[in-house]
Amino acid sequence: MSNPTPINIIIDDRIRLMSAALAATNFPQSAQERKRHHAHAHARALIKHLAEREMKKHPAIMALQGLLDEGTPLEALFTLAMSLQWPKLTADTLPPWVPNGFTSLLWDFYEKAELAAFFDEGSKVWETAEAQAKQVFETVYFKETLQPFLGDIPEDLVFMPNILWPADREVGIRVDNQLIAIVPPALAWGESPPWPYDEESMMAIHVYPGALSEYARILLTTYLHEHAEKVSVAAEKDLPVGDLMAAEYPSWEEQFVTLFKLAVVAIYLEDFMNPTEARGYILMEKKVHNMTILPGTISVLRRFLQEKGKRYDTLADFLTVFPTQLRVAKRIITM
Repeated sequence: MSNPTPINIIIDDRIRLMSAALAATNFPQSAQERKRHHAHAHARALIKHLAEREMKKHPAIMALQGLLDEGTPLEALFTLAMSLQWPKLTADTLPPWVPNGFTSLLWDFYEKAELAAFFDEGSKVWETAEAQAKQVFETVYFKETLQPFLGDIPEDLVFMPNILWPADREVGIRVDNQLIAIVPPALAWGESPPWPYDEESMMAIHVYPGALSEYARILLTTYLHEHAEKVSVAAEKDLPVGDLMAAEYPSWEEQFVTLFKLAVVAIYLEDFMNPTEARGYILMEKKVHNMTILPGTISVLRRFLQEKGKRYDTLADFLTVFPTQLRVAKRIITM
């Protein structure tokens, strides 16, 4: 086995600031309305901390709320945060969607909300999350899993444990030569606190999938854009996904990316952990997200790996037959 993939574990104040700003908007409430969950104690303490300082009325938060109301993706907001210089949040250029003066307001929010003191007071929980993540990602083989599909991956893989917001989903961003997975701890049930990052039962169904699926999504999205002509030909044949998935992911590309990233996680678990972990992950995806098509997707991608260098040189060459092969696999493969 080759050397494991280096995963750089970070605690970055720019990400923490954006997470804290989200906490002052209606984002936590909206997330709870989508699905009830019990966030980390540090995240809940932050909401109280901000409420005591009446931060919902701060101009930066009002501007951020406006961006959320317009449908600005979390990925765009965290990418913006990581493109700014720390401290003061200066930048040479900003995307056109950023409100005038927003970064200066965001820095004012950081100071008025006394976030430096809040994070310093909670330093122990951040250090614990960082130490857990370093242990979990000490020996992983993410690039070795992705490269047979996508070619060389020169980017650095980075993981940020996020015990703030969002508490119920991961966010993956590309910043310069870094792919950064911002991942919360696994939610527990009811009013129980989230699981630690190094909880053994959660690694294969939350921590590894949370990071690897985001790296895969970012890399594959870029790859498909680079092979747009072949994607266009492949998209002439619909993917055999259910109505719910088609509604959530309307385009062929979105559907393929979603199937690919889930299948790659299962392949990783089977190849580098054990088949039991892979089966558990697949069953969870089928039960929670109705991904009954996942076993067929895994089979088809495994077939590509077997035929690579023979019938197909690259994944792009394989795209045109993927819909047909998946349709057949969906009918005959159950797990």
